[in-house]
Amino acid sequence: MIKVDGSHLEGGGQILRTSVALSAITGKPFKIYNIRKGRPRPGLKPQHLKAIETVAKICNGKVKGGKIGSTEVEFSPGKVNGGKFDVDIGTAGSITLLLHALIPPVIHTKKKTEINLIGGTNVLWSPTTDFFRHVFCNFIDRMGVNIRVDVRKHGFYPRGGGKVRVRIQPSPNLKELELTKRGKLNRIDIWSISSRDLKEKKVSERQLKAFREILNEKGHEHAVYVDALSTGTSIHAHVHYSNTKLGADVLGEKGKPAEEIGRECALLLKSQMDSGACLDRWMADQILPYMALTGSGKISVSEITDHCKSNMWVIEKFLPVKFEINENVISCKTI
Repeated sequence: MIKVDGSHLEGGGQILRTSVALSAITGKPFKIYNIRKGRPRPGLKPQHLKAIETVAKICNGKVKGGKIGSTEVEFSPGKVNGGKFDVDIGTAGSITLLLHALIPPVIHTKKKTEINLIGGTNVLWSPTTDFFRHVFCNFIDRMGVNIRVDVRKHGFYPRGGGKVRVRIQPSPNLKELELTKRGKLNRIDIWSISSRDLKEKKVSERQLKAFREILNEKGHEHAVYVDALSTGTSIHAHVHYSNTKLGADVLGEKGKPAEEIGRECALLLKSQMDSGACLDRWMADQILPYMALTGSGKISVSEITDHCKSNMWVIEKFLPVKFEINENVISCKTI
């Protein structure tokens, strides 16, 4: 049984999500301890528990110690199966983070999978569904993953209630990803999304305007208002190069002006553009499990974060690969 220290480096839920996903694929059981030890509230939160429980359903696995607040869990996988799965996180827990645990196993099934999720779509400390659809899915699609995402309802903190349907075709033979040259800058697209009760104050439009005061390259703009259970707003932007995409998200906060939100997003995206890298700092760690499943690849990233390092560390426990870092380039090789 593989033993995983959940407090390693950044010590967050990513270590758990990667472990359970790769356990299901490889058939290797694992025990994780010190789960989220460095967080203000250590142990499993609803979205982490739901990830374990759902992967267990997908692979007919067994979970020991799976309850809210647990700091130690054992997972024994069975055979991975596709099909239809309904997942209600029960809080505003991140739908996109949960999907990071679910997608790698289901692409290794023999039939298509549909996952219907309820939870948070635009919440702190996680990619928005806009980043997920436009940036994350772009990269795994070019690696051979046939995935379609339908956001049916947005969910903000604290009530959540967002609804997302994801359909995934079997994709067992992934293609190598090698991205070290961006190519030409083509455009910047922006999605400014707010709950409908903020329409009178024109929050989405103000966020867009502030963004464009800093980055005014041509592109598509979307000022959208949605029905949601909680008041909320976010802005997502991604820049298209001929060979890649870079993205950035910023979530609104109570008392924070729309203009500040828009400017912050523009500055975040600009910092990724100024890095010269092909993958932004958030995408950098998210793509690593897929690179490892191909056993090869090379990417330039804007920053080698602790999320990157901890994900490499976990992946190498389950798969016969080795990651190497040379300045801002990450390489993956089979060993």
